[in-house]
Amino acid sequence: MIPIGDATPTRRVPLVNWLLIIVNVLVFLYELSLPARVLDRFIFTWGMIPQNVLTALANPFGSALHVFETLITSQFIHGGWLHLIGNMLFLWIFGDNIEDVLGSLGYLIFYLVCGVVAALAQVLIVAPFLGTRALPTIGASGAIAGVLGAYLILYPTARISVLLPLLILIIPIDLPAFVMIGWWFIQQLLYGFASLTPAAANSGGVAFWAHLGGFVSGLVMILPFVGRRRRQVIRREW
Repeated sequence: MIPIGDATPTRRVPLVNWLLIIVNVLVFLYELSLPARVLDRFIFTWGMIPQNVLTALANPFGSALHVFETLITSQFIHGGWLHLIGNMLFLWIFGDNIEDVLGSLGYLIFYLVCGVVAALAQVLIVAPFLGTRALPTIGASGAIAGVLGAYLILYPTARISVLLPLLILIIPIDLPAFVMIGWWFIQQLLYGFASLTPAAANSGGVAFWAHLGGFVSGLVMILPFVGRRRRQVIRREW
């Protein structure tokens, strides 16, 4: 299912959400400007390398600060147009509503923390299968998964417009958020368990456990703000 819009109104201009999208796009355009070798060096420098993070976690005071910085910088690097467009589409549709509840600064902190937790989840859960793997993990998917978790809690019955591929047809349909996001979560969980083999873990690919870690962190962190969301609804109705 490909989301293309939602019907949940907002009260404020989502400046931070727009800024996050702009920064992600600008970084990707910068990537496109780099020669292949320079691009590889850029990704290995600013992407999150699991083994480096594991080593840093084991000795945090004796490790370079840069290793921990990559938990944030890796969130703004993408591996291709589809990777970027897919992530930004989800962020565009769901992020403005979370910023509406948290406020701009709160949303920025929420987003980045979800991304960090997502990266750590990927490292720690897949660690037994990493071997000598030193491939960087990149992308905003973990942070955006946190946004989805928050959206599910705040707007479970909101109508989401999606494109549903069916054989050779693509059918537009409206679904409740809990159906669309719930199906997304089930997919990530199934693919996540399927990825827990040495061969899969060492082959790169999608960081499903980052998606799951980000989703759960967003779901948990938004719980204290459910009351704020309800008060907004009451004020809007009045």
